Amino acid sequence: MAQVEPTGRSGRLTLYTGIGLALGVVVGAGLHGMAAGPAEAKEIAGYFTIGTDIFLRLIKMIIAPLVFATIVSGIASFGDTKAVGRVAGLAMGWFLTASIVSLSLGFLVANLFQPGAGLGLPLPDASAQTGLKAASLNLREFITHVFPTSIVSAMATNEVLQILVFSVFFGFGLSAIDRRYADPMVHLLNGLAQVMFKVTDAVMQVAPLAVFAAMASVVTIQGLGVLIDYGKFIAVFYLGLAVLWALLIGAGWLVLGNGTLRLLRLLRTPMIVAFSTASSEAAFPRTVEVLERFGVRPRVTGFVLPLGYSFNLDGSMMYQALASLFIAQAFGIELGLTEQLTMLLVMMVTSKGIAGVPRASLVVVAATVPMFGLPAAGILLIMGVDQILDMGRTVTNVLGNGLATAAVARWQGEMDAVPDEALAEAPAGRVVPADKAAA
Repeated sequence: MAQVEPTGRSGRLTLYTGIGLALGVVVGAGLHGMAAGPAEAKEIAGYFTIGTDIFLRLIKMIIAPLVFATIVSGIASFGDTKAVGRVAGLAMGWFLTASIVSLSLGFLVANLFQPGAGLGLPLPDASAQTGLKAASLNLREFITHVFPTSIVSAMATNEVLQILVFSVFFGFGLSAIDRRYADPMVHLLNGLAQVMFKVTDAVMQVAPLAVFAAMASVVTIQGLGVLIDYGKFIAVFYLGLAVLWALLIGAGWLVLGNGTLRLLRLLRTPMIVAFSTASSEAAFPRTVEVLERFGVRPRVTGFVLPLGYSFNLDGSMMYQALASLFIAQAFGIELGLTEQLTMLLVMMVTSKGIAGVPRASLVVVAATVPMFGLPAAGILLIMGVDQILDMGRTVTNVLGNGLATAAVARWQGEMDAVPDEALAEAPAGRVVPADKAAA
């Protein structure tokens, strides 16, 4: 299990990260005003992205060994394949429900507030290019892509779902062999996980600087005026996210009780990092740590959280539904209830096959809208503000996966006793003390 870092240290990192975010906005706004034009603003922003790119590269180098070590050691410690099946079933049940709720909410707020209505834009030329590769988004290719041809290749490209599949097979194989051979391997992998947690601690110390650089870069290019130009669309999106947060936290409360508040406090730092960098990967290692500090056993965290990164992108799915209807409204195209329900089902599939792709949500929208007679070039309408929207959907993805992992652990009785007495007051399930837990 990850070591519990002092609360004061964690609080300072959260504070410094928040300060970095605010300073980035201020500095970016100043530089945007000083720049002679968009080209110069983009050139200035390029210097800030150096810091952000280095931080994200450092985070990405942690993910593959951390995911492999935690999943394999987790499955090996379960011992019982039925227990793994129960955890997977509970997780997928939560993910499926959250996906339906997120997509439905996106359609609901789009229909209620009509953010694209009144724009009255003419249909773009069919040859208009979005710059996004929207091909190869189908169920068949997604299913075959899940299975790696080489674990080395999967780790080199950070294909989390492929790493997960290999790790599951490896974990089952490890649990099936003689304990004389399995135990040293499990100890080695546990040691590897501990090393990666220490590396994460070191990398996270520069998170405030990376957050500052990320925000300064975005605001230098976009300026604050973009918030006014797309004000209604952005406002409706963040209103939808607020409702989604309330639903997710409410669902978490039903399972975790007052412990939900403690979990939210622990998730502050990874959520701030996710928001400012617009990268779920940047928050992954720290999310693993805080879930274990919360009491979730490593074998559950290591299995459910990586799975959620491919199947439980709540903020992204709400955005995809909202953006698709925004494009339809902007061009005056009416989509009936049947078409919207069909679009929901299509997005349920396409959103699962796109994890790890740059600007994944935009790619899903670009692939989906032509199926319903909408111009794919309509993506150009929202590309200008996508970074601002990406920050919101990314932090929501982190929140949703944190709550999902903790809830599954609670249901399965895979929670260690924690100092927070509020957790013991949860209305459902029970906390299993570490000394009485089954191996």
